[in-house]
Amino acid sequence: MPNDTIISVVSPNIENPEYIFIFEQKREREVNTDESCSFQAVANHLNLTKDNQKYTLSRPVKHHRHLTWIFLEMKLFAILDVRESDQTFISYIWVYLRWDNEHIWWDPHQFCGLDHILVPTGLFWMPDLTIEEMTESDKAALSPYLNIRSYGWVEFRNDQVVLSTCKMHVYKFPFDIQHCNLSFKSIMHSDQEILLFYQENSTLISQWSREVMQTQYEWLFINMSVTKKTVNHFGFNQTTIVYTITMKRRSVLYIANFLLPVLFFLFLDLASFLISDSGGEKLGFKITVLLAVTVMQLILNEILPSSSNKIPLIAIYCIGIFALMLLSLLETILVMYLIEKDSAAQHNETSGDRSLAENCGDKQDKTNFHSCIRDMKKLIYCAPDYGDSSDEVPSVTKEDSSNKLMVSFDVEKTSDELQKIEKTIDLLNSNRSEEKCGYWTRMVKVINRVFLIIYIIAVILFLGIMFSLWTAAKDF
Repeated sequence: MPNDTIISVVSPNIENPEYIFIFEQKREREVNTDESCSFQAVANHLNLTKDNQKYTLSRPVKHHRHLTWIFLEMKLFAILDVRESDQTFISYIWVYLRWDNEHIWWDPHQFCGLDHILVPTGLFWMPDLTIEEMTESDKAALSPYLNIRSYGWVEFRNDQVVLSTCKMHVYKFPFDIQHCNLSFKSIMHSDQEILLFYQENSTLISQWSREVMQTQYEWLFINMSVTKKTVNHFGFNQTTIVYTITMKRRSVLYIANFLLPVLFFLFLDLASFLISDSGGEKLGFKITVLLAVTVMQLILNEILPSSSNKIPLIAIYCIGIFALMLLSLLETILVMYLIEKDSAAQHNETSGDRSLAENCGDKQDKTNFHSCIRDMKKLIYCAPDYGDSSDEVPSVTKEDSSNKLMVSFDVEKTSDELQKIEKTIDLLNSNRSEEKCGYWTRMVKVINRVFLIIYIIAVILFLGIMFSLWTAAKDF
């Protein structure tokens, strides 16, 4: 039994007498209800039919000199995208319109207090308002209903995605603040026929938008102001309501992904002064770092608009760092050229000295010394060969043999000492040749020291100027 109860609650049986009794009571109340209290009664009273063009044919006034006052209110729901390259602004907005229709009126007391009805938009005239900056119409359909008040007010609410133009000022990129306008005006009517008015409290409308804001993408909504102006188009004046949306770019990601890496490349270039100039590693390292900055400039070129009136500070930042690193590369090329020039000169001098020593023979002390040592070695180690015949071997006494061994030992000892002296002299000569640096080699050390000091001063001044410009530059 409990299971049956659960089933009846979840899926009630319409044939149950209890439910049939409830439906009969509901229908009885509907039958006894006065039809004058229905929306259809008001529609019949106003003669709202598709064939009736009274409300759609022209502007809803009883006299052509009467103005149609239109109240306009806009709320910004989301900042979807801001494209700097093609200077477009994509936003999601809600628009509220209210105007007076002089042909509409009914007494709510005659219709059970019914003071408003919802009717399809095709049955009534609607103002032909457009957004001047809009470059592509919203593909979504308009709101299908209008809210009609008993005293003649007509209300229309609609949400739409607006793709509009916005002149970007990227001089302070990525620390820039952008101001994008959405200007509402009539397409055909002059200010003698349609007059727009609005909520003048900019602080209030900014607060409304801030409360309903859904997403802001990479932009931070600051405020929204509204102004009215009269413009002359095609020979007649029109009232235009301009909503100015002020937003600030979130610059943290650009600092982490662009500004700091370029600065790190500059520091790497500074650190490359610790690499020796004798090899080619320093030159290859500097070229690699310079190419990395070039890649960053190509990425920046895709972000910034090409139609900017002034060169952005971030472009000056990249160009300045590129120029500093280029000067450093040129200095490295000059230093390596001077070292190579000095090395070639020393090589030619050494070759000349060797040929001169070979031609002069005993005129060189070093050559005489080495030849003397070689002659002494020959006297010591070269003994007369008496052959294998026992007849030809002279008789040698035991005393003579021992004296000969002692002399041989002393000579060998003297030969070892002479060899040590020879090695010492060669080592001293080599040290003297290393200590003797060429002219350009000495100049390279001076050039490196002076250029490094100037380079560090230039880097500090450049970064300081860029920081002051980014801080002091005014937003347009």
